[in-house]
Amino acid sequence: MYVEQIMTMLGLSDLQLALAVIGLLILIAVAILNIKYARARRKAKENEYALDDRFSREPSFIQGFADADISGRAEPSFGESLTTISAPEKFAIDPRIDCVITLRFDEAISGAEILAEINAWTDLEAQSTARWMCEGLNADVDAAEDWEELKSEGSYSELQLAIQLASRKGPIGVLELSDFCSRTQALAETLGSQIDMPSVSTMLESAKELDVMAAESDIQLSINVLFDEPCPWGNFDALMRQRGFKLSRNGRQYEYLSKGLVLFNSADLDPNKSVTQVTLLLEVPLVPQDERAFERMLSEGVEIAQAAHGRLVDDNGINLSEAAVISIRQHLDVLYANLEKSGIPAGSSTSSRLFS
Repeated sequence: MYVEQIMTMLGLSDLQLALAVIGLLILIAVAILNIKYARARRKAKENEYALDDRFSREPSFIQGFADADISGRAEPSFGESLTTISAPEKFAIDPRIDCVITLRFDEAISGAEILAEINAWTDLEAQSTARWMCEGLNADVDAAEDWEELKSEGSYSELQLAIQLASRKGPIGVLELSDFCSRTQALAETLGSQIDMPSVSTMLESAKELDVMAAESDIQLSINVLFDEPCPWGNFDALMRQRGFKLSRNGRQYEYLSKGLVLFNSADLDPNKSVTQVTLLLEVPLVPQDERAFERMLSEGVEIAQAAHGRLVDDNGINLSEAAVISIRQHLDVLYANLEKSGIPAGSSTSSRLFS
């Protein structure tokens, strides 16, 4: 009776009412499905994050460049503060891996004036994941260096600002690059200089190409020494030191150095436990080819195995064969050749920046 009164008030026929009820039921069903779908998506995403976190800790033979939005690795920043314009390790600008923007002055300008403007970029260091730096062309013809890090007492006829296009975090993002270019354009206007700047699209394409090349070359080699019986830590430590290894600062790794450079190191070990296996690791792009790091790592692995009654095995625990070693050498020859061809030889300062 109540329904009939509503139908009369609204002027609805039986068919119209039936269609209205069906439509309402469909809307309710859609809403329920959307809620279930959203919950399923949220749960799947949580599981995906959990899996990503687990797999990110798994060692791999090839550690390619990560996506740009992954923040697991800590990228070295430009410096601890912007009171100086040099990177902590004093790397030089390199157009092979940097987006370089040049500012030219009609008359020489003091370093103090330039620094006063750049020091205002205090938020760039916190926002940027890419290394950036600045160099000036000394206007003094008698200067020891042409291009140098900015000094307040210096005088400069040109300025170069650069931001790194790629690293192990991946290629630089469009927003980050655009922000850097915008800041540099504003600096040019403030200082009244001419500006020579490549297009953002060109630099983004260069960043992608650089990232692809680097991902193919970012190789880590490992040699495993499996002991027949657990080796007490004291005995193992004495053996490693006898072989020329140094215990790292964290007390869990051993490093093998040559001329102050780490050629290879061991994976983490627990000093409170006997050692059943030691894995030696070589970051191929970070060590010069002429150091013959793989051959030396292989030789040390053999010596350690003989001294501590062990054997060389692959990642599956199978004895390392001569055929496998030959294959690794052949792949290394190709890798070194590709790095040389790209203008970023293994062990160079440019390679250290790119593979950081």
